[in-house]
Amino acid sequence: MTEHYYSNQPQSQHDLKTITCKLRNHHFTFTTDAGVFSKGRVDFGSTLLINTFEIDDKLVGDFLDLGCGYGPIGISLAKDFPKRDVLLIDVNERAVTLARKNAKQNDVNNIDVLQSDGFTSVENHKFASIITNPPIRAGKKLIYSLFSESRERLNDGGTLWIVIQKKQGAPSAIKYLENIYERVEVKARKKGYYIVCAYK
Repeated sequence: MTEHYYSNQPQSQHDLKTITCKLRNHHFTFTTDAGVFSKGRVDFGSTLLINTFEIDDKLVGDFLDLGCGYGPIGISLAKDFPKRDVLLIDVNERAVTLARKNAKQNDVNNIDVLQSDGFTSVENHKFASIITNPPIRAGKKLIYSLFSESRERLNDGGTLWIVIQKKQGAPSAIKYLENIYERVEVKARKKGYYIVCAYK
């Protein structure tokens, strides 16, 4: 069976790399490895999601980076929103180790990183915003269940932010979100990528 980046314990040989990038006007250095999503660079979709994200200051609460990989989304938002605590979770043990390392090497302290299969490790925690570049290859059933569970983990007025490509089912994903959230908006559209915000 082909190994995916959402494997619990990747078996692929390590191939550590260091990449640099600028996100939300901050410069970052990330360590990546084989067996994690987009190891060669911060992918276009995640970059667009990071730079589009916004939140009403009146909405209190923490942020959750759902399926954090090596951490670019959660770490960049934690850097830009220092008064918020940001939790990063991923099922991939290697990704979690890298995200912890990357938080330290970028001097981001308002962060915690947990290994978690979906929301299993954060059952009693609610958030102001959940941000995710979902593991599309895991299949629609899993992705939609994460969208649905996210609503239960949001504070009233909270938001779910996702990035999804048109060719990967953005229109049908938006319709699904419209059935379970009070309001859904497309915040950005570029090169076939949609940034979607769903409001509880």
